[in-house]
Amino acid sequence: MKQAELFLDCKNILGEGITWSQFDQTLYWLDIPMPSKLYKYSFEKNKTTEFEMPEMITALAVRQNNDILIASHNGINNFSIKEKKFNQLFKLEPEKNQNRCNDGAADFLGNFWVGTMQNNIAPDGTSIDIKENSGAIYSIDKNFNLIKHEDNIGVSNTFAWSPNNDKFYTTDTLTGVIDVYDYDYNNLKILNKKEFAKFDRGYPDGSTVDSEGFLWSCRWDGSCVVRFNPNGDVDTVVEVPVPNVTSCTFGGSDLKTLFITTARMATSNDNLKKYPLAGGIFAYNSPVKGKLDFKFGS
Repeated sequence: MKQAELFLDCKNILGEGITWSQFDQTLYWLDIPMPSKLYKYSFEKNKTTEFEMPEMITALAVRQNNDILIASHNGINNFSIKEKKFNQLFKLEPEKNQNRCNDGAADFLGNFWVGTMQNNIAPDGTSIDIKENSGAIYSIDKNFNLIKHEDNIGVSNTFAWSPNNDKFYTTDTLTGVIDVYDYDYNNLKILNKKEFAKFDRGYPDGSTVDSEGFLWSCRWDGSCVVRFNPNGDVDTVVEVPVPNVTSCTFGGSDLKTLFITTARMATSNDNLKKYPLAGGIFAYNSPVKGKLDFKFGS
C-alpha cells in the first residue's frame, strides 16, 4: 500500500493552496478560516513562518518579484513577505456579496486562474450550507485584465494543466467529476469541455499534474490522493491517514516529493481523536517527477 507520511503537524483548520517555489526551496500554503494564515516553510532554514491575514485567503501564486499574489474573500491581493504588507489589487465579483474566491493557480504564461463560489465558512469557522451555484472561473493576466470563462459553478477546485499546456483540468467538487478542456492559450480560451474522471472515494478537491501528464487528485472525505492517467483511468492511490485531503504539489530539489494539505474542518471531536494528524502537511516520495508551479506574471 502506498502511504503518505506526516511532514508537518500544523493542525490547519482548512489547509489549502500548497505551492512550491524552486527559486528559494520554499513551500507556501494557507489555512482558510479566520484568523486566516499564510504559511512559509523554508527548506534551507528548516523553519516555518506564519503570517496572519486581514481577511480570509483561499489561493496563491508566487510573483516574479517573490511577493505573493493572493485570492481572498473579497478579491485579488498582493502580500509582501519582506514588508509583511497586504494590499488589495481589485475586488472580484463585488456585485455578489455572498461569494468568495476558492482555488486558483498560475499557468505557464503567468496568468492567474481562480474560481469563486458561495461562501460556505462563517466568521466563527463553522460551515454554511451552499444553496446556489453562484461561482465562476476567471483568468487574470499580468496587467490585471480579467476574463470570465465559466459560471454556474458550485465549488470551484483544481486548476491544473498538461505538461504541454494544451489541456486544462478543473472540477466543480459538488458534481464529483473532474473535467478537462482544450486550452487555446494563444487566445486565452478553454474549449470543448469533457468529463475526465470520477472516483468512488470522497470528492475531488485540489490537484496537480506530474511530468508524465498524470493528474493527482486530492479527495475530500476520501483519505487519499488518486493518480489518473491522461485517459482518466486510475493509476495509483496514495493513502493519507486523515479524512479530508485538500491540495497537493510537487516539490523538493528533484521535484519527486508530493506535498499534501489536509483539514480538521468538518471532522467531529470523536474523529479528531481517531485522526489526530488531521490538518497536517503530508509528503509522499513519488517515483515520478512533478512539474514546477508557475509564477504569476512570468
